[in-house]
Amino acid sequence: MSVLPRLLALLETPGGVSGEHLARELGVSRAAVWKHIEKLRALGMPVAARAGAGYRCEAPVEWLDAERLRAALSPAARESIASLEVHFEIDSTSSELQRRAQAGAAGGAVCFAEAQHGGRGRRGRAWHSPLGANLYFSVLWRFDQGLAALSGLSLVVGVALAQALRGLGADIGLKWPNDLMARGRKLGGVLVEVGGEWQGPCHAVVGVGINLRMAASPAAIDQPWIDLATLLGASMPPRERCAVALLDALLPALSRFAHVGADEFLARFAEFDVLSGRDVEVRAGEREFAARALGIDDQGRLRVVTADGTTELLGSAEVSVRAT
Repeated sequence: MSVLPRLLALLETPGGVSGEHLARELGVSRAAVWKHIEKLRALGMPVAARAGAGYRCEAPVEWLDAERLRAALSPAARESIASLEVHFEIDSTSSELQRRAQAGAAGGAVCFAEAQHGGRGRRGRAWHSPLGANLYFSVLWRFDQGLAALSGLSLVVGVALAQALRGLGADIGLKWPNDLMARGRKLGGVLVEVGGEWQGPCHAVVGVGINLRMAASPAAIDQPWIDLATLLGASMPPRERCAVALLDALLPALSRFAHVGADEFLARFAEFDVLSGRDVEVRAGEREFAARALGIDDQGRLRVVTADGTTELLGSAEVSVRAT
């Protein structure tokens, strides 16, 4: 076991633990203990230091365990998994599965991380990933139909995740194409990255980030956010149950999409659509313009009407849309 997980286990000692005791248990110097604690704080872990009491984690973490996760999944979800791993810290779960995809890994690989130091969102944005606070995971899925057949996949993922979160009791909507929203704030996001042949074997890496118990300052994130604990209060389920609920919805949805396409999911998008009928600001390449959102078409493109009455169809890869 690496130093940081061992240190965290010691820091959950009731009443705190001294730096001297930590150094002795870890077999490192007091200076090294201090550096490791600063590393934990940089990862978003609240570690308190009190004179006479030593160090202590302010909020014990519900750590994820790969075997428990696999065992708790529905039979349909479990059968579709080729591998399931939980990393303590990684650059990005999606980056890891992209590397695996290039090396020929089988579809159905699932990768979780307790923390990411290179988490990514859409359009090159960083994804804030504090240690043990939220859920960060990616799924590698392989397809035979070619990249041309993956149209609508991003919306399929959004619908599946929104349905899962509603099943946990949260009133969730979708901001096209797949931002998970609640009370006008962002609860989670999806990044779908594809590779392979246009009309042959291809793959998608689906990255998911869901805010469960955020402790970050608003300055760390460039848009209004909310977490599941705020939405659910005392009925907030354990972190592991949240992970299982999301996989139980997402994995069968990916399998269904691979066999029959996106139509049934696109038909359900209107149930979650938080933009339909609202004024929006659209950024498409060098263009910026105001419009009104009119829902999606049968290919998953966002329909908008501009001030002069022109209707446009927007593809998710090329634009950013925000309600005004």
